Amino acid sequence: MSPTFSLLVLGASILLIVVLIGKCRVHPFLALIAASLLVGVGTGMTPTAIVSAFEKGMGSTLGFLAGIIGLGSILGKLLEESGGAKRIATTLLRALGEKNAAWAMMLVGFIAGIPVFFEVGFVLLIPLIYVVARQTRINLLYLGVPLATSLMVVHCILPPHPAATAITGMLNADIGKVILYGLIVGLPTAVIAGPIWVKLTCARQAPASQAQFLAERGEGNIDDSQTPSFGVAMITVLLPLALMVGKTLTTPLLSKGSMAFEWVSFIGNPLIALVLSICFAYWSLGLRRGLGMGDLLDLTHRCFPPLAGILLVIGAGGAFNDMLVGSGIGKVLADVLGQSNINPIILAWLIAGLMHFAVGSATVAMISTAGMVLPILGQNPQYSPEILVIAIGAGAIGWTHVTDSAFWVVKEYLGISLSEALKKFTGATVLASVAALVFTLILSRFV
Repeated sequence: MSPTFSLLVLGASILLIVVLIGKCRVHPFLALIAASLLVGVGTGMTPTAIVSAFEKGMGSTLGFLAGIIGLGSILGKLLEESGGAKRIATTLLRALGEKNAAWAMMLVGFIAGIPVFFEVGFVLLIPLIYVVARQTRINLLYLGVPLATSLMVVHCILPPHPAATAITGMLNADIGKVILYGLIVGLPTAVIAGPIWVKLTCARQAPASQAQFLAERGEGNIDDSQTPSFGVAMITVLLPLALMVGKTLTTPLLSKGSMAFEWVSFIGNPLIALVLSICFAYWSLGLRRGLGMGDLLDLTHRCFPPLAGILLVIGAGGAFNDMLVGSGIGKVLADVLGQSNINPIILAWLIAGLMHFAVGSATVAMISTAGMVLPILGQNPQYSPEILVIAIGAGAIGWTHVTDSAFWVVKEYLGISLSEALKKFTGATVLASVAALVFTLILSRFV
């Protein structure tokens, strides 16, 4: 089979994903299965080899991720139900003041968004934005865009979010380094595409129509009397990151095989770090506030149903990646791209951005891109897998538009027109994507 034909099969599989998800409204899980079958049949794999590659890819991907995603969802749910996220938000708002409300909402999104999904974080915090906008008469866009943009940045580049964690495993990257690099790249990105962007593009003063929009959403209030303290909420959010990053920073200083090395490696493992964090969160956000184990059991049960679709998509993405390897397309793609002069970081960013623009799902874009980027690592050992993980996430941040459910959540909750949402929110995500690429390229010079 010629390299040209292999690349045509790859192109056809990507086009099939785009058409099935974008035009035919097929679930991404089924679209990725169809693309995997097309790759297998199109490259001449035997039926048993196709099934074997699919099972291996899906099993190996979910074997690493299922427990981590499940534990992460429990942590996010505890933060949501206890009011910990709102405590963080109200404390930062009061500390920074009305004048710096956009900066406060950016920080809120960046911190509270670590353990919760984009849509959950935005819907959870939007009542707070309504209250602040009503009291200060600040434009909802001026507050909402920094929040939404920072949530999107964290969603795409920072584990334990599912897609970021998934591609970290696929590219055999160190999760502690990915978190560390994600923080280094993500925070300035959120600043540029959040507070600075709205200062340049959005009027601070609320339009006349905003009063009626807020009136329809009720009076609302900020009552944090029953919520955990700011310190407890922050420790709960940041504990898993501290354990995982701590392992990355500490293990090089310890003797491999020593008891200290073994224990630090054990505690800093993503699964163990999240288990320990859940134990602390059960106490800090549950038992300490008077909840019983029955209440915590009910809360935990409610975490898992929404994860089914995410896990299936990630699993099918892993199968698609394994099919690319098993069919030989991965090697062909690596050879072709290796002969080009395109920087792999820019290439990973560009592919992820185009995929997100086309299919409307950052998760699908990141999973699919990882499969195409993985073969390049073998031919470009000077590029660390952690940097490529950040580059893929940076690409997936951009072009959040009408094909993405996140776009409609932001548009409807802020009560803005389609054109306004495209200009302000989509524009912010494109700026964030470019800024994240620039910071990633700079960081790659030093790591």
